[in-house]
Amino acid sequence: MTQVEESTGTPPTRQRSLLSGWLGVVALALGTFTVVTSEMLPVGLLTPMGESLRVSEGVAGLTLTITGLVAAVSSPVLVSMLGRTDRRMALCALVAVLVVGNLGAAWAPNFGIMVVARVLVGIGMGGVWAIAAGLAVRLVPAKSVSPATSLVFSGIAVASVLGVPAGTYLGAAAGWRSAFLAAAGLGLVVLLAAAVLLPRLPAERAIPLGGVMGLFGNAQVRTGLIVVGFVVTGHFAAYTYIRPVLEDVSGVGAGMIGTLLLVYGVAGLAGNFVAGAGAARSPRGMLLVISAVMAATVIALPWLGGSVALAAVLMAVWGLSYGGVSVSTQTWILLASPDAREAASSLFVGVFNGAIALGALIGGLAADGVGITAVMWVGGALAVGALVTTTVGRSPAPAVGA
Repeated sequence: MTQVEESTGTPPTRQRSLLSGWLGVVALALGTFTVVTSEMLPVGLLTPMGESLRVSEGVAGLTLTITGLVAAVSSPVLVSMLGRTDRRMALCALVAVLVVGNLGAAWAPNFGIMVVARVLVGIGMGGVWAIAAGLAVRLVPAKSVSPATSLVFSGIAVASVLGVPAGTYLGAAAGWRSAFLAAAGLGLVVLLAAAVLLPRLPAERAIPLGGVMGLFGNAQVRTGLIVVGFVVTGHFAAYTYIRPVLEDVSGVGAGMIGTLLLVYGVAGLAGNFVAGAGAARSPRGMLLVISAVMAATVIALPWLGGSVALAAVLMAVWGLSYGGVSVSTQTWILLASPDAREAASSLFVGVFNGAIALGALIGGLAADGVGITAVMWVGGALAVGALVTTTVGRSPAPAVGA
């Protein structure tokens, strides 16, 4: 036995395999962070984007709606079209599309060009997220699948809660276009990391579109997708317009907006890992807590957010609850469909992004038609819908050994 084997009990070849697997997981997490950050950048940039492109904040919010709709439609279609294409090659190609989209958004001289750029972002995002969701199980040993999956989805959580404030800070310091340029640069890093760190990943099997859609017949999958629809639509109806809401309710400027979003982000990152462990034990229980806390927090913000300190507390609680949504709902879907992970993930991504688009659209209509704080009432009501669906719907059994 070699010195390495004597000190660790693990053969060097096995150690290298474990290390390369986890490096691949890190590359996937960086990829999910990048695509979701790219999608959500407009959230913290609506005001300057609208002014520069000469559209209202409600219309500027459509840049999020467009990307979400494209991702929703393209995700299941792309998974079917890819057939048996090596997933590493597919990821690299889709990240390249994302980079082009972000460069187009940074350059866009008018709203029409911005729409085209955001369509490209939607295609790249929908494909990358759907493929990455089911790959952790192929990169690490069975006992490490749960933490590896949480790590992959931490990229989504970190993007949701830290990518937006980072873009907001950068936009305030160097202009909103610089945030999209930074996202394009990060995409190039992901492209290189995926090419170098991921092994060849042949498709496990070709998935016809009919087979993907057939998963709607699974009651547990269907319930999970309805919960995703409610909670994500509610979140983005409110969160897409959080900057103007905070400006109106709390009277804060751009610098403090970034700080409040950072508070939200740090709490959300913690929420991702707490929820990841909790969802493996009880997906239903975790989502009941998330939905209830989110509903209460969003509804309370217009009433209590006049104080910056209270607004910060509410943003932290909101972040803690929503930070666990992606990993909890994805865990629900994977537990409900263990023999069709990639197909189920593509449906999950489709519904998730359709909900993002719908939430941004509903929020925009409420903001322009009723008033900016109305988006919070809409968000809270939809979170209650998620709570009711989680309570009465069919849930999957916890993971074995969780």
